[in-house]
Parts: sequence; C-alpha cells; structure tokens
Amino acid sequence: MTANVITLSRIGLVFVAILLFGAGFYGQFLAFLLTILIIYMDALDGYVARKLRIASDFGALLDITGDRIVENVYWIYFAVVGMISFWVPIIVIARGFLTDSLRSIAFADGKTAFGERTMMRSGFTRFLVSSRFSRGVYGVSKAIIFCYLGGLIALRGAMARFSFILPSDVLFSLDLIGQVIVYVVLAMCLIRGVPVLWDGRLYLLEKRYPKFIRKET
Repeated sequence: MTANVITLSRIGLVFVAILLFGAGFYGQFLAFLLTILIIYMDALDGYVARKLRIASDFGALLDITGDRIVENVYWIYFAVVGMISFWVPIIVIARGFLTDSLRSIAFADGKTAFGERTMMRSGFTRFLVSSRFSRGVYGVSKAIIFCYLGGLIALRGAMARFSFILPSDVLFSLDLIGQVIVYVVLAMCLIRGVPVLWDGRLYLLEKRYPKFIRKET
C-alpha cells in the first residue's frame, strides 16, 4: 500500500465516520474508533513514504490536501451539531484557503510547504510552520480534539442507549474542557498560518501571474 493510497483512504473514511456519528450509539462508537484510525493513518502515510523512499513533492501536496479535507469535515460537523461555534470552521477554512493558495504559487516556483525546499524564508518561520516539532504538536492537538469531541458524542449516545445520566456538573466540565482545547487548537492554527502569509507575500508582490497573462495576450 503506497502512501498516496493511505492518504486517499483516510479521505474516504472521514465521510464514513461522519455518517456513523448519526447512527445511534454503536455507530457513534464505531465512528469514534474510525476517527482514531484516520488520525493514525495521517502519521502512517508519511512514515510509509519515508520507509519505502517514495516521498515526492506531489505526495506532500496530496498529504496537505488530505489533511485539509479531514480537518474541515470534522470542524464543520462538530459545528453543525452544536458542539463548537460555527466561527471555528469558518476561520480554519479561510486560513486554509489563504495559505494553500500561496503554497500552490510557491509550488509552481519549485518550493514546497515543508522539507529542504520549503517556501519559508527564515529560521523562525521555518520553525513555526515546517519543523517536525511544530507540525507534530499541531497534529497531536487536532487528533486530541477530534477524538475528544467524537468521544463526547459516543458518550451521549451511550447515555441514551443504556439509560444512564451523568451529573450535570460532570457534563459541563467535559464540555468546558472540549471548548478550551478547541480554542487552543484554533490559536495554533492561526499562529502557524501567519508566517505562511508573511513569507508568501513576496509571491504576490512580484505579480508574476499578471506578467504571464500579458505575455500570452
């Protein structure tokens, strides 16, 4: 199984998980387990690419695309069911469009989001955006919140299925913990996005695409 197949598989599985979240307790519990698997596959595709020495610029770009689809689907779903503010997916998606657009321009110029040919221009911005530490912390944070919120859905499904009720203060505390983690992850999303916009501004200021258009016309 190649790394790209793993990436495409987890994109498909995230939609299965979302469908199962609305299918009663057993479906919700299975969706919770699928969420853990999807997060694991996010780390697995990169490991397989390095292990088999099949890492490529396209594979890295596809991995980012897969990450965007997976995280946006989860953010939107949790907002739709009322677990988080609808502003969270709006901010995340807007940030994703902006950074990925700049990365696409940089990719056409031979630059990559991460790695030796990263578009990041200073040691500080490379650390914030493309270092393994930063990417790892952000990835783990997203894994925690998606699994946590999915676990809360399964917990509520279990309460309905097996007719038991947790004390209201316990449920309040669980929801509050979830909200804190959500906004910590959102802050990290913005902090990691600003350096991409800052370093990527040079591609926009060069106005290379209007030049190309004028030449073609």
